Amino acid sequence: MFAYYLKLALRSLRRHPVLTVLMVLSIAVGIGAAMTTLTVMHLLSGDPLPGRSQHIFYPQVDALSTDRARRQPPDMLDYTSAMDLWRAQRADRQALVNDSRIKLQAPDTGHPSLMTTMLSTHADFFPMFAVPFAFGGAWTAEDDERHARVAVISADLNEKLFGGDNSVGRTLRIRDAEVRIVGVLAPWRPSPQFHTLAGGNFSQGDTASFYDTPEDVMVPFQTGLEINDGHFAQFTCNALPATPGSLQNTDCVWLQLWVELDSNAKVADYRRFVTDYAAQQKALGRMPFPENARLLSLMEWLDYNRVVPRDVRLQSWLALAFLLVCLFNTVGLLLAKFMRRGGEIGVRRALGASRRSIFAQCLTEAGLTGVIGGAFGLLLTLLGLWAVRRQPVEYADLIHLDMPMFVATFALALAASGIAGLFPALRASRIAPAMQLKTL
Repeated sequence: MFAYYLKLALRSLRRHPVLTVLMVLSIAVGIGAAMTTLTVMHLLSGDPLPGRSQHIFYPQVDALSTDRARRQPPDMLDYTSAMDLWRAQRADRQALVNDSRIKLQAPDTGHPSLMTTMLSTHADFFPMFAVPFAFGGAWTAEDDERHARVAVISADLNEKLFGGDNSVGRTLRIRDAEVRIVGVLAPWRPSPQFHTLAGGNFSQGDTASFYDTPEDVMVPFQTGLEINDGHFAQFTCNALPATPGSLQNTDCVWLQLWVELDSNAKVADYRRFVTDYAAQQKALGRMPFPENARLLSLMEWLDYNRVVPRDVRLQSWLALAFLLVCLFNTVGLLLAKFMRRGGEIGVRRALGASRRSIFAQCLTEAGLTGVIGGAFGLLLTLLGLWAVRRQPVEYADLIHLDMPMFVATFALALAASGIAGLFPALRASRIAPAMQLKTL
């Protein structure tokens, strides 16, 4: 029976080409606008560590606040708190992170010096975040302990300095120190760049930087502190340090700690540990507000920092509203079309067709219109995403149509046309055959 309804639908679409084009365009434009913005939203708000994010957590304590003006803990940790939590070794894996601008040179390449970003962290960083390697590997925990002068570099930097060859064993000069390359990353660009993410409700940062490329150089944490010698740009203090650049013995917040916990019991235990640590520090006079201590999961941390740019959220709502307007237009066009076929429907009803069959026939026609509109909507979506990639924003090159959103395009088109066709199909199925036959 469905094949018969489909045949009737095709015949009807060909019989009224103007109405057909208007309905298809209405659905296509609405789907194209909605799916373009929803695809951008989907890609920017996705899980940067699928399958692992539920085990990654971000502890926070508040050694900075001196009054109740701030109701949230700082986004980063002071040196004392960060080292206390890290030295406790209460997680399966853990890594402190700090990024800073550096001047870098590869002495044996003849390449001029360049300014880039260095990440100071621990060996656990790489397995915890499933960082891929093209050559070599990460340094070891022993390298962390002995402040080894070793480094891991990005695929981009390796291409720029060494033409993409295996550069393990080569030397880099960072500021006045030399480090040996032990690993080269495969192309790796988490979206967003969560491991140095900060801003949230504590300070309004530029969310576009969340989608920038990762750091070009990674070194052991203490090695990075020694090489930088106090040159850290990102920090917040109640008062400027007595010695410029010296942050270790201050209440300034400038470090981040990530931990991996592989069970709910360990999460609950670590959360108690953080709370107890804050209470202990209050007793020592260091943290007036221990209630600010907390442990957020990776996805909670992303939500807190509002990683999706506000203009993307606004555009998504506007596109959905536009899709709703297009649906109303489609409802009106379908209703006009079905009512114009009142005589035909009356004859079919007089010959024994049930209301259910008339309803199914009209709904099939609406669904077919949706499929055609979805195909054109897919083309408009691809055009819209191409336009987004031309925009001067850091996340532009991340935008593409993945398989889930490809399927969602046609699902939305069918759902939209089905919803739009319900009322017109219901009205058509209730046409009184006697009244229609009188007018023939």
